[in-house]
Amino acid sequence: MAILNRIKRLLVGAPIASKHAHHQRLPKIFALPVFASDALSSVAYATEQTMWVLAMAGTVFFGYTFTISIAIVVLIGLVSTSYYQTIHAYPQGGGSYIVASSNLGSVAGRVAAASLLIDYVLTVSVSVTAGVLALVSMAPGIQPYVIEIDILCVAVVAVVNLRGAKESGFVFAIPTYSFVLLLLFLVAYGLVRLPSLINLPPTGPNHFEGHLESFGLFMVLRAFANGCTALTGIEAISDGVQAFQKPESRNASATLSMMAVMLAAMFLGTSWLAQHLHVVPMFQDATGYKTVIALICERIFGIGPYFYALQIATALILVLAANTAFADFPRLCSFVARDGFLPRQLASVGDRLVFQNGIIVLALLASVLIVVFKGHTDKLIPLYAVGVFTAFTLSQFGMVVHQLRAGKRGTIAISVVGGVATGIVAIVILVTKFTEGAWIVLIALLVMLAVFKVIRRHYDYLARELSLAPDDTVKPMRTIVLLLVPRVHKGILHAIAYAKSITKDVRALHVTLDSKGASSVKEDWAKFGADIPLVILESPYRSLISPVTEYVDQAVEEDPQCMITVIVPQAVPKYWWQGILHTNAAVGLKLALKARKNVVITNVRYFLK
Repeated sequence: MAILNRIKRLLVGAPIASKHAHHQRLPKIFALPVFASDALSSVAYATEQTMWVLAMAGTVFFGYTFTISIAIVVLIGLVSTSYYQTIHAYPQGGGSYIVASSNLGSVAGRVAAASLLIDYVLTVSVSVTAGVLALVSMAPGIQPYVIEIDILCVAVVAVVNLRGAKESGFVFAIPTYSFVLLLLFLVAYGLVRLPSLINLPPTGPNHFEGHLESFGLFMVLRAFANGCTALTGIEAISDGVQAFQKPESRNASATLSMMAVMLAAMFLGTSWLAQHLHVVPMFQDATGYKTVIALICERIFGIGPYFYALQIATALILVLAANTAFADFPRLCSFVARDGFLPRQLASVGDRLVFQNGIIVLALLASVLIVVFKGHTDKLIPLYAVGVFTAFTLSQFGMVVHQLRAGKRGTIAISVVGGVATGIVAIVILVTKFTEGAWIVLIALLVMLAVFKVIRRHYDYLARELSLAPDDTVKPMRTIVLLLVPRVHKGILHAIAYAKSITKDVRALHVTLDSKGASSVKEDWAKFGADIPLVILESPYRSLISPVTEYVDQAVEEDPQCMITVIVPQAVPKYWWQGILHTNAAVGLKLALKARKNVVITNVRYFLK
């Protein structure tokens, strides 16, 4: 255990005292990379996802890319404005879960929470796999190892978050701001050079020569739904208001505004350039695969230092975009656990002032998802955004009720329009992506709601069972101590003293495998004169556990109200590796007797010099 503790301290650092919690609060400059990296990084694949759908009818329909992007940016504005209001209405944080629970009821709150928790797991999976694919664009030789690299990236981000919110902000600031600056410069310089590049041929052949689908309203809606992945992560800041420096609401809302402006500018610029530079998205498993961002950069700057710098920055922010989920998933779990719908361990703050149990759970779930879907972003994307738009919708209609109660009718229109818009998008995403895998999210949502109900039922039952009644009193209790004696030696002296201090009814038990050994133990026990009766238990099947459990069951049957304490002396060697050479009978006894009522197993250790 000492070695494990040293490894833990090496990875996550020394504990932080509660009185220093205020030093872990984030200023706006570091809060942006922690809470906005998911939303900002979505620019790296949102345009590409829109174009993939349009390509099914032929590259000639790429002309709708920018128009669809404008509609998505309008939606970004509506949702951001709604969450701006949420931050000031609920400065304690909690986002969609708190807003929906407070205004629409517990069921709506649980639906919002389950939707977001599922989406956060997908955020980590999608962000990491997309980030690794950006590296594949630069170094195709690593393509066979994408799953291993994905899981390694998840582990690294998890460890950084276990070190604390402030440290994760420092670590993620440079990659996030590097990506933003490089991409904004790419857009600006690309717009300047566009007249000289506009007549270039397409970057590659149309992969859908047979035109798999005919163009129409349904296809436009599918392209729009795919591009709406650009909105994922917008709610993160409203969940983590309490992580900001004071004044929390003002700093959080200012960060949200900065994020929305950056996101809109980068997304629109990328879509405009992709459309007018005749970029054609590539198959993910194609040899020499490049993302749409990589193809745009190649057209404008060629393969050179800027291309590699942008690819590295894109890969880093996509991997680090998982940090938004690592910042919010544990925090949301803590709110839900506090209300009794998730295990209470998820509400506990670790010694680094982070919800470490939630971080570990998220890392494990995301890794499983990456393995199941073999690191393919295009297989994970259809599952993405269904949950988050459900949460958006519930949050905004929750704000409508809140504003009506507070008499703020002037701001209701924004929440109503935003709620209707995101509700329609949620339905469109579910319908258009249902056969592509969105049905999995629907099933996962139902499973999560069932889990919430079962856990809450257990905690309600526990509260009823543990509540004191007026006639409850502390009753006197008789105790029997059973001391296991492997043989008579110096190490059991302390155990004998402890046993006699508990009660007068102490019995020494020796389990024998042969009669000759039993005679020797009897003689040694008589010579020692411990003044405790020795009971010899025969073990015809050479088991230590069975004779003891049978004797305990017999003692319980004779006096059901009596407390049975089984004491097991245990040698503690000087070095940890020597423990391999010793048998700890208490472990097996605890497992065998754990279902017995009024039975306690305890170790009395003796330390070897």
